[in-house]
Formats: sequence, structure tokens, C-alpha cells
Amino acid sequence: MSEDLLAERVEQLLTPTIESMGFEVVRVMLSGGNNAVLQVMAEPADGGEMTVDHCADISRAVSAVLDVEDPIPGAYSLEVSSPGLDRPLVRLRDYDRFAGFDAKIEMKTLIDGRRKFRGRVEGTDGSDVLIEMDGEQIRLEHAAIAKAKLIITDEMLAKLEEDKAHE
Repeated sequence: MSEDLLAERVEQLLTPTIESMGFEVVRVMLSGGNNAVLQVMAEPADGGEMTVDHCADISRAVSAVLDVEDPIPGAYSLEVSSPGLDRPLVRLRDYDRFAGFDAKIEMKTLIDGRRKFRGRVEGTDGSDVLIEMDGEQIRLEHAAIAKAKLIITDEMLAKLEEDKAHE
């Protein structure tokens, strides 16, 4: 089984536990072959800040599930983390949530002769991600995106400070 398929299976296995704790799974990724690392990225479902204690709580809970279910052959290390400011954009709803922010998007295949795009996220339309790049709206099929993440900008930091001041 490929690392991606195994990570999907592990995500399906862990999601109910993580959600029952009041968190949302951002991404589950397995990498490293013989020195495998299982990365579980999560955030509070209420939009609050992720703390080290939250990561430790999730780590203990998912470790128990993984010990019982044993879905990963061989040894691996477990890493639980928050998505951080330059968070990955994984699900369609991520693009709607972070509309107005800049992102880097890498496609699985070439689109109009290019694989990498950088622009302002404008949300989604059906199963497409919309970004503004050089004054033009670009439509990218979500299923064709290999990876995407937010770019930390001064504008983003200012918005976060403004949001924090209103809490």
C-alpha cells in the first residue's frame, strides 16, 4: 500500500477520536520509508489557538488508537503539530476560509505550461480553487493540486493581530 493510501486510512481511523476532543484534522501524512514519520496536523474546531498541551493530548489519544489498530507496518515516529501560519491548504473549505490571503500552489500536472502558481486565494467554485494572479482569475481543479500552502505576508500578520485585538 502506498504511503498516501496508508495515510488516508490512518486519517479515517484517527479523525473520530480527534474530533471528539474538539479538534479538526488538517492533514495526516506518512513519509520516510524505513524511518517512517506519521505527521498528524490538527487545530481547534472552534478556531482557537493550538497549544503544546493540545498536541500532547492528541498524541496520547491517537497513540492509543494506533496501538490497538496497528495500521502501519514496522516502526514509525508520531508527530502531532498545529498547521502554523504557513499552513497547508488541503480541503476545499480551506480555500474559502483563507480567501484574501496569498498562497503557493503546486499542481500534479502542467496547466498551461506551468506547474506552480502563486497568488491571492479567492475561494472556490464547485470543485475548483480560484486564485488571483497578475490581475487575472485562475481556476485550478482541486483534485489536480499536489500541494498548497499559505504564504506569510505582512498583510496576513496585520490581519491576525487585528483579529486577536477583537477577541
